[in-house]
Amino acid sequence: MNNVVMNLDAIDVSELIGKKIICPRECGLCCLCQPEILPEERNYFRTKHSRSLVKSNDHFALAMKKGRGSCVFLDNERRCSIYDNRPTYCKQFPIHFHVSDRIKAELDLSCRGAWYNDGISAETEAKELASRSSMRLTSALREATSVYNEFFDLCKEAGVYAERTELRSSVSENLTKFTDLNYIAKVMDSSLEEPCVSLNEITPDAKMNMDELNEAAMEAALGSMQSNDPLNVPVYCDKEWKWNLFMVKKNVIEWSTLDNNGDIFVKGTADPNEISLPSLDADAKSVLQNYISTLNQRDSMMGSAFHTLDSLDYEDDMSNVYYGSLSVAIIDLMWRSSMINTFFKTGTGAESIKKQLSFTIWTVLMRPL
Repeated sequence: MNNVVMNLDAIDVSELIGKKIICPRECGLCCLCQPEILPEERNYFRTKHSRSLVKSNDHFALAMKKGRGSCVFLDNERRCSIYDNRPTYCKQFPIHFHVSDRIKAELDLSCRGAWYNDGISAETEAKELASRSSMRLTSALREATSVYNEFFDLCKEAGVYAERTELRSSVSENLTKFTDLNYIAKVMDSSLEEPCVSLNEITPDAKMNMDELNEAAMEAALGSMQSNDPLNVPVYCDKEWKWNLFMVKKNVIEWSTLDNNGDIFVKGTADPNEISLPSLDADAKSVLQNYISTLNQRDSMMGSAFHTLDSLDYEDDMSNVYYGSLSVAIIDLMWRSSMINTFFKTGTGAESIKKQLSFTIWTVLMRPL
């Protein structure tokens, strides 16, 4: 049984159908991660590039310039000097395989090249990547399925279980409402106050408390900027392809740029209390609505809600946690749009919302599947 390899046709690639990806020559944004080196890849790096192999979080990974910049193999023209021998993570990006009780291919929208609809077929690329990683995907699926089945049993025992298809269907039916701040505010309040939220029964308050919603959005956005480690904070690649970092220091947002050598230069600051959720025009709402639709179909979004439910000791209904998590993700995106507008005067229209979808939040170690 352990040697059985899964049927690759079972992998859900529906999100990638009709989409193309390309690597913009000037970008290099994905090289600001620290990719894990798999066991089968270590011998090459130990033999050819021993000084560039480091131990990180109990895993081997590639070194970063000055410990905080881009990968040491990214040259000054933002080209990979070991492209043909780059690690699995680098080959996989911007495609991510989320493993739960199934495997679903998702497109990392932090990649600027995912927004041009040019280049190679994302669907074809995902299938080829899955084929080369079939043994690891099979093993990961076996382990994850066991964990998910245990999770669902605990939910049913606690009386908080809901069918995933029904949760997603309910969001789809009310999709246009999720671009309305009044509706989002009511969903968030209901998820905290009601025993079991029904989106169809939610009626927005005529007069919402905008201060409370702004505070919730700010708290969600600032949470990712609390670290002093450049490898752990949001990165924004602007129209001139500069890497911009954002950190919270002494209750203000500090904006810095990171250059190709790993040097950081402070450019300005902003008071987060002076940044508020934007009013979106019709085009911006359309872009946001499409993104919400994508989020709603992602197993990673559902998995994040499941993680929250587990941390709450199964005391909240699954529907409350899922709708609440989705609402927080939406206002987080909108608040960051206003933050970027504060520094770059980008506006809050459709293009600004698109820019926020490519607003990368890296972790110290990016692990491939």
